Amino acid sequence: MQIQINYGDIDGSDAIQTRVHNQLNRELQYLADRVTRVEVHLRDDNAGKAGSNDKRAVMEARPAGAKPITVNHAGEDIYKVIDETAGKLGRAVKKHFDKAAHEAR
Repeated sequence: MQIQINYGDIDGSDAIQTRVHNQLNRELQYLADRVTRVEVHLRDDNAGKAGSNDKRAVMEARPAGAKPITVNHAGEDIYKVIDETAGKLGRAVKKHFDKAAHEAR
């Protein structure tokens, strides 16, 4: 599973990159062979100005042979936003594969 991180108005750092990789690997570890790529878009909606819920993450998983699955989350702390978005993505991808397995029966 390839992970691509795109930064918009947020300075990329090793800490952010590590957090994204750790969270996605934890959430998708048992499905990683069925997901070809995850694109992560991180941005600050207020472009560095203080504000509530101004940090946003959009994550898009690309399951092999299926349409992309996209989730997003906004909050004040980029690390919490990454955690929440990765959790949402993990649940959405699991639901996708559970549904596909149920329909195949």
